[in-house]
Amino acid sequence: MKPIQRVAFIGNHLPRRCGIATFTHDLHQVVSAARPDLETCVVAMTDPGRTYDYPPTVRFQIRDEKIGDYVQAAEFLNNSRFDVACLQHEYGIFGGEAGSNIIELLSRLEMPVVTTLHTVLPQPTPVQRDVMRRIIDMSTKIVVMSEKGHEFLRSVHDVQACKIEVIPHGIPDFPFLESHHAKAKFGFAGKTIILTFGLLSPNKGIDTMLDAMPGIIKSCPNALYVILGATHPNLVRQQGEAYRDGLTARVQELGIEGHVAFFNQFVDQATLLDFISMCDVYATPYLNEAQMTSGTLAYSFGLGKAVVSTPYWHAKELLSDGRGILVPFGDSKAISREIAGLLTNDVRRHSMRKRAYAASRSMTWAQSAKSYLAVFETAREHARPGLSLPIEPIGSGSKGHGIPEIRIGHFLSLCDSTGMLQHAVHCVPDRAHGYCVDDNARALLFASSLANSGEAQLSETITARFASFIQHAWNPDTRRFRNFMSFDRRWLEEQGSEDSHGRTLWALAECARKDTDPSRRRWAAALFNTALPAVEEFSSPRAWAFSLLGLDAYCTLVGGDLGANRVRRLLADRLMSLCSATETKDWVWFEDLLAYDNARLSQALIQTGLTTHTPPYVDAGLRSLRWLMSLQTTSSGDFRPVGTKSFGRLRQKPEMFDQQPVEASAAISACLAAWRADNGAEWPAGAMRAFGWFLGDNDLQTTLIDPHTGSCSDGLHPDRPNENKGAESVLSYLLGLVEIRQFKRTAAVGRTKTLFKMAPSAVRTIPPRTTPGSLFVSNPIHESPELISAPGSGQGRRKTVQTRD
Repeated sequence: MKPIQRVAFIGNHLPRRCGIATFTHDLHQVVSAARPDLETCVVAMTDPGRTYDYPPTVRFQIRDEKIGDYVQAAEFLNNSRFDVACLQHEYGIFGGEAGSNIIELLSRLEMPVVTTLHTVLPQPTPVQRDVMRRIIDMSTKIVVMSEKGHEFLRSVHDVQACKIEVIPHGIPDFPFLESHHAKAKFGFAGKTIILTFGLLSPNKGIDTMLDAMPGIIKSCPNALYVILGATHPNLVRQQGEAYRDGLTARVQELGIEGHVAFFNQFVDQATLLDFISMCDVYATPYLNEAQMTSGTLAYSFGLGKAVVSTPYWHAKELLSDGRGILVPFGDSKAISREIAGLLTNDVRRHSMRKRAYAASRSMTWAQSAKSYLAVFETAREHARPGLSLPIEPIGSGSKGHGIPEIRIGHFLSLCDSTGMLQHAVHCVPDRAHGYCVDDNARALLFASSLANSGEAQLSETITARFASFIQHAWNPDTRRFRNFMSFDRRWLEEQGSEDSHGRTLWALAECARKDTDPSRRRWAAALFNTALPAVEEFSSPRAWAFSLLGLDAYCTLVGGDLGANRVRRLLADRLMSLCSATETKDWVWFEDLLAYDNARLSQALIQTGLTTHTPPYVDAGLRSLRWLMSLQTTSSGDFRPVGTKSFGRLRQKPEMFDQQPVEASAAISACLAAWRADNGAEWPAGAMRAFGWFLGDNDLQTTLIDPHTGSCSDGLHPDRPNENKGAESVLSYLLGLVEIRQFKRTAAVGRTKTLFKMAPSAVRTIPPRTTPGSLFVSNPIHESPELISAPGSGQGRRKTVQTRD
């Protein structure tokens, strides 16, 4: 295989002023220098309201709050056929909750992704954990710059060691020099220089360093503390130069005006190296240990400077073994004592300098470039599987089922120029019952899920038909969607059920978030917004749940929509009230009965809780789902959906039959949502168990799907599978298959790989887990035709398993 030819870098970039911008610029430069034949480019993140005069190497800009920009960036990178994308990740530089917008780009890329994590939090919030998990899953390799980062990836996010690479922050290959030449250049000859540089912000601890200066001056009267760096742009936008003015005032209070020099500048690398060269001691008095990487520390260390620092993570690692001095956080006396000691002991200071310089030779940018290029090559060799994902074992015991390929032959046979037909007689489309918005909404969900999965997408023509059906279903007079349409295209009602309205909202929101066509995304968002108000009057818990799943996608896309966020809270609180009023020790559910699509209620609360930072929602969702899955698991460890004969029976153990594909699909989605929420091994096992139901791990031990056509039986009777293969069933299977393939592709390399080999008994004995508490950690500033009664919901469901075999 010939070496990689094209690499794209994604992150902030100069002239934007932040550490990530400098790092992306430097990494891009050194990789290009190491491989002059390599075609490279940068996709730059641009913060709101700002414009930058980017160099030609920046070939695409992403406005961090504009979802469409992320989608278009993915199209640009895919169309340009880059071999590898290298992402620079910091929570604060991407839009959305915890920087979740970047998922919209990563999920669409067709090349392997190498992600450099500039921060790895030891106690992420649920949303941060979910976003990080998805980034890790979609990355072929993860790069961190310290062993601490490696440790947190293993212990907090359970990433396999083979996926992680530690590449230290790069440094210029600068000679070991004495300081007097640079001092003379800046007019500081005869001064003893202490330096701190970087964008100014309160977490840098400059105040503490100023308080240390009087003690230093007593021991070293010619000491000068140089503070180099512009105020952080985010801080300037929030409060102007109030922080810098406060530091200046503190200098005056301490009477050390002649011993402190501020340089309010964002300097180029050559000037920066001159500043570092002239210092005798470099100080990083940061106030928080949660600093995974410090470029300023790396540069000063790499130029062989004596460093006095507080013990944040990077400093503890880099300055061990006598390569620097650590002092407690916020302890000005300790800082004063240690810096004064170094400035008055030339032998000790020079010895420390030499140890630092010698230890830093492996950190030069040239070495970094070699390491990154090696990782890029490895990533390409182990790239995420694409459209030809091989069938791999997912079952347990002797069955050894494989994940089928996505086949859509039967799905397409149910589609015509109007949309998707509801039913089939055996595998033959049944025109007698026409169409419904329920199934066309499911079809649009399927199209959207493919657009975001790395799989082959549906054709533009077929996707447009589903969207057109939904548009035609909208009744502006009733402000509701119609549901049933005859084969001759006559609507059979003025408005459909609440559940069909909620499911259509869900499909519209996912289309608005994921569709590859910008015009259709805008259409979907507009119709969603128009149709949303009706749900406030709904009484069906499932309609609430479907709407919540749609709101999770829509609010990710349009986070500032106050009306949508208000409705999201309203519906989630209604589900919580139902749960509170109904739940007992033996009946952990939202209603006094079980009906259809049960797991969607739990899924809706879990996803809403994650994205709104509401742990009680997540807790209720996990608690109810755990109870439901216990009812839907047989003594032999197989999945058994709630039988339709159970519908309407109050607080009784579910009947075994008839079993429907829609329950398995809902269980897959809900379990994977639960896995993202609490990291419990029971959830991937539950999803796999539910998917195994399609493949034969069921009460009749018979497969329900045809892997060659993608068809799926309408369900399971007590004595046989139903031979009819209608739209709801095939879409339930295909939607579940997309999720399982995505999960397998992204998570099999991590902890879940072992789950595929677990014996059923091992899966069943996993103890219940509770949602871990969360702690916000301060980040260093870097820059979601037969009706049967569904009692308790006031709704009708359009069909159960058909009995015409």
